[in-house]
Amino acid sequence: MLDKDLVALEALDPAEIVSLLDLADQVKAEPGKYRTALEGQTLGMIFQKPSTRTRVSFEVGIYQLGGIGLFLSSSDLQLGRGETIADTAKVLSRFVDGIMARVFAHSDIEDLAKYATVPVINGLTDFLHPCQALADFQTMREHGGALAGKKLAYIGDATNVYNSLLIGAMKLGMHCSIAAPKGYQPDPALIERYRGHAVSPDLQTDVTDDPKAAVADANFVYTDVWTSMGQEQERQARLKDLAPYQINTALMAAAAPGAKFMHCLPAHRGEEVTDAVADSEASIIFDEAENRLHAQKAVMLKLMGTGF
Repeated sequence: MLDKDLVALEALDPAEIVSLLDLADQVKAEPGKYRTALEGQTLGMIFQKPSTRTRVSFEVGIYQLGGIGLFLSSSDLQLGRGETIADTAKVLSRFVDGIMARVFAHSDIEDLAKYATVPVINGLTDFLHPCQALADFQTMREHGGALAGKKLAYIGDATNVYNSLLIGAMKLGMHCSIAAPKGYQPDPALIERYRGHAVSPDLQTDVTDDPKAAVADANFVYTDVWTSMGQEQERQARLKDLAPYQINTALMAAAAPGAKFMHCLPAHRGEEVTDAVADSEASIIFDEAENRLHAQKAVMLKLMGTGF
């Protein structure tokens, strides 16, 4: 249930996700209508990891809703000098109206939500990226209409983005396949857990090491970087292992007619995707990036506003 916080899409029922997506569409269509919705409110933004899209979209988003964003890096907080997450959450709750955090350990965001008395929004953890998934589903609806029965194919390392996309797909009635080599595939226990949230027992959650099999009949083909922050020492091994999973024109041709290419960005062009695909008419990656702003404004309105 979307109560105080947004930590994971798993906690939301399908109607709540759809309500957020509908609100994101409204915010995008009529931004002026919400200019004072969060007037006078402050969003504290904790960043353990650097960011372009997350920082800019939240900072611009809270401003466009009438509030202000306060950027807090690890060097700005006593959290980096030994203060507990619980104490940080309690102190910030006395100063700000909401907290967004982009952190490494998922337990950190859970603890922030546990001890804060103001809404906490998961801006990314090593396990989940719910705000990205919401923007992705908004983009899919814009380009493909109703999502129920559609297929999403994810190619490459099963990252935090895949985890959030999978649970969202199950709640929205989408089939979801992933192609990755052994060692990069999702935890089978997680897939079974998320399948328990599927709105239909017929939804497919295929796992394969064959990218062409994964994209067959797919309406959306998605990938992420092969080396995430904190994995730099694994870069050369990852480049070798994941090379057969590059999204190129041949792989896109194996998807359903009219399939769209998606990427959460930043893209490492020439690695997980070619320029020919990223810059093609099938690519909706920049619509996706823009929708981070609208989807996150919807989240802030739901959690920090009234009557939404």
